[in-house]
Amino acid sequence: MRALRTIFAFCSRHLVIPVHLLLCFALAGCTGRAPERSASAEAEPPRMITRYAEAMSTTIEVTLPASENARVHADSVFALFRSIETRMSEWRPGSPLTAVNEAAGKGGQTLPPDLLAVIEKGIEIGRMTGGAFDITWAALWGLWDFKAEAPVPPAIAERRARARLVDYRKVNVDRERSFVSLPEAGMKIGLGGIAKGHALDESARYLRKQGVETFLLSAGGQVYAGGRKGDGSRWSIGVRDPRGAADDFFAIIDLEDRSLSTSGDYESYFEYEGVRYHHILDPRSGDPARGLRGATVLAEEATLADALSTALMVMGRDEALDLVERLSGVEALVVDDSARVYSTSGLADVLRIVHKPAP
Repeated sequence: MRALRTIFAFCSRHLVIPVHLLLCFALAGCTGRAPERSASAEAEPPRMITRYAEAMSTTIEVTLPASENARVHADSVFALFRSIETRMSEWRPGSPLTAVNEAAGKGGQTLPPDLLAVIEKGIEIGRMTGGAFDITWAALWGLWDFKAEAPVPPAIAERRARARLVDYRKVNVDRERSFVSLPEAGMKIGLGGIAKGHALDESARYLRKQGVETFLLSAGGQVYAGGRKGDGSRWSIGVRDPRGAADDFFAIIDLEDRSLSTSGDYESYFEYEGVRYHHILDPRSGDPARGLRGATVLAEEATLADALSTALMVMGRDEALDLVERLSGVEALVVDDSARVYSTSGLADVLRIVHKPAP
């Protein structure tokens, strides 16, 4: 078993990866003075361009070498994200997933192959995490209102009643017919914790098929870094100081052909009677997850990284790190509720701490 590393015992709240603020880390030559080159030095690395679009309720960013096809490639990635959203949204009227949820307790729905595959992947990760990740979490949808003018926690009895409808093991999948059904009225599948990662994986496959090996894809708190930059260095992704400014990074992680996903307690939250309540819910209870303030996952597969970063928040430090240690090609960095920071040993060569997060 790989040894865990205690990095610091300082105050940290959540690790986030806002790539639109990272170009000075991720793109060659955007900070400081470029190193001088001799006449025999290699040619300058290719210029990189970044394009932006909205999909899956977040900003999608595509960074790739400038070329006559760069705009077409970026637009194709945006179209891919929107197409996946159309099929895999649990709230969009008329989507195949919405049809499954509306038929809960009454029947099911024939699904497109990619949607069926993502549901099966979600069930697999549910088993892997002991239900800490559960695609049927959407039965909790609307229970907590973090945008209310004066938010308050819902009644415990209501949380538990909703949580009884959450159980990935009850999802019926008929692979031969590509058919999925939910046995109880009120059950709902939500792929918000995994579909974005799937879209990143599909986008990376598309770009490689087009012969693009160097690229950086960003979708909210998750990135996929393809290959190395034109200067031969790995992509450097900043990890935000959870209690600092949006552009204050306390750590940098170097990536190459990997995805990095972060989940934490800072995006949507409120405090009530001295207790902090945040949007990452334990699907087994309906309560906000406790024990960790932030979890960052590196994996070759963006779909897995996306789901695991959420699951680790629910599992807590020891269980989370024990799971990651057993998974090949997966690494993690977590911050517990005592402000201690831990990483798996595989991050040693790619993780740089810039400063201690603000208390």
